Amino acid sequence: MSTLQADNVSVVFPADSGDVHALDKASLTIGEGDFVVALGASGCGKTTLLNAIAGFLAPTEGTIAIDGTPIGGPGADRAVVFQKHALMPWLNVIDNVAFGLQIQGVERAKRYEMANQYLSLLGLEGFETSAVYQLSGGMQQRVGVARALATDPEILLMDKPLGALDALTRESVQEILLRVWSETRKKVFFITHSVEEALFLGTKLILMSPRPGRITHTYDLDFSRRYLRGEPARAIKASQDFIEMREDVLSRIHGDA
Repeated sequence: MSTLQADNVSVVFPADSGDVHALDKASLTIGEGDFVVALGASGCGKTTLLNAIAGFLAPTEGTIAIDGTPIGGPGADRAVVFQKHALMPWLNVIDNVAFGLQIQGVERAKRYEMANQYLSLLGLEGFETSAVYQLSGGMQQRVGVARALATDPEILLMDKPLGALDALTRESVQEILLRVWSETRKKVFFITHSVEEALFLGTKLILMSPRPGRITHTYDLDFSRRYLRGEPARAIKASQDFIEMREDVLSRIHGDA
């Protein structure tokens, strides 16, 4: 069982008008089966932290390691789902999902078999040969998740992937994500601006302060597991303990602003 450990990670971006201290001494552990959600105002360093975990940028200070091995750049053990689906419009659905496997040299029949497995898991059977522009926004995001999962990464990094969806589609995709997470047992680091989404999805919630971004509060959560045990999503979100937690998180966010 692998573990990702970020220790005292700081990121400073040089700028002509003065250095931008985007992230300050952030420490975080993501273990097997964790669904960690980061929440905070725009500019608080959430995406900077995700990009450092992905290997897109190097910390100015501190370390990020998987099982003690420092991250030195992007790797197949991590996959990113962006806010916009970033699918390739000249490829159909199954070829988008199988693209990473093709780059890895997986032969055609095997990569299509694996791609079909994840399309089925995400409820996209029957759309394998569709053009991505023919799909709804929610379906496009599910294709993006399937593409990320197809290469079998240890860690799934998701940067506000549901932010552009309408409210009804967003709730539906939240539930799909939880079922997929439950079946795959991937470690997830998920960024959102929605308090309700953060509480519903996460096993752990971290709150981040305005720049320089610091992790100010951490919550252990059980709402996602309650949903997976069969409790209806709307009943969870209407429950007294969910409402109280939501108000506590909002008060801390506004207090940090």
